[in-house]
Amino acid sequence: MSAVQQHVSVLLAEAVDALAIGTDGIYVDGTFGRGGHSRAVLARLGPAGRLIAFDRDPAAIAAGQALNDPRLTLVHSAFSALDAELARLGVAAVDGVLLDLGVSSPQLDDGARGMSFRFDAPLDMRMDTSRGQTVAEWLADASVGQITEVLRDYGEERFAHAIAKAIAAARTGGAVATTGQLAAIVEKAVRTREPGQHPATRSFQALRIFINQELEELTHVLPVCVARLRTGGRLAVISFHSLEDRIVKRFMRDESRPPVLPRRLPVRAADLPAPRLKLVGKAVRPGEVEVAANPRARSAVMRVAERTEAPA
Repeated sequence: MSAVQQHVSVLLAEAVDALAIGTDGIYVDGTFGRGGHSRAVLARLGPAGRLIAFDRDPAAIAAGQALNDPRLTLVHSAFSALDAELARLGVAAVDGVLLDLGVSSPQLDDGARGMSFRFDAPLDMRMDTSRGQTVAEWLADASVGQITEVLRDYGEERFAHAIAKAIAAARTGGAVATTGQLAAIVEKAVRTREPGQHPATRSFQALRIFINQELEELTHVLPVCVARLRTGGRLAVISFHSLEDRIVKRFMRDESRPPVLPRRLPVRAADLPAPRLKLVGKAVRPGEVEVAANPRARSAVMRVAERTEAPA
């Protein structure tokens, strides 16, 4: 089975519907993955339409090149570079942006990527394998305090300090270099575990999010998306855990309300700047049928907002 076949895009129809695609529009897929959402967008575009798809994973870019569609522009970069890349491509504004966050199935299922404790492999976890520090390299020098902070802040791990101390102790016997080593260390350090969840789940999530700066990338790109959207353009974001969704929910909420001014300031509500976004519907989650067919979809939530006429 190919990597394309292995990866099932979450909320596929719902996400593409949310973009309200016009046949001649310009759209951005911030996370190409294996092209599920991109293919669906291209299917709705006319000959004059355009799709710009980002991904920092070289394997994803290689898969995208097989599409050979003149309407598709692939960009090997994190979506945090959206503003600079659109400027480079001569694109001033777009009609819609889709961000499908998190890690793709091919990344999880390729043991060599070091994303999962299901395989004993080099402890890498980088989404872009062509640059940057691996988790093993970071752990080799990180202090107990730094490791504790990462596990606590990015994994919401209540045993963060105990795990950090165990990792530091294990380093005295040699580098913590494989997923199997790390999983075993965490398993011994965690006193209790959630039913049905491996004790290393939160630690692996935290280290992956940290090494790829996933939350920082998201926080950076959201206002850029709004600034680049045309009036009526849509922003759709699919999150897979509470840390991501919290950022998206708060951003869309704040951008859909007038600014909060100090109390008793003599300013009429009518004189306040108009919000830049309008929320579209409620949060969308996969139905039972989708979750049964693709269990990895169970934690997904999509939020959608539309650009108003308010100036950037």
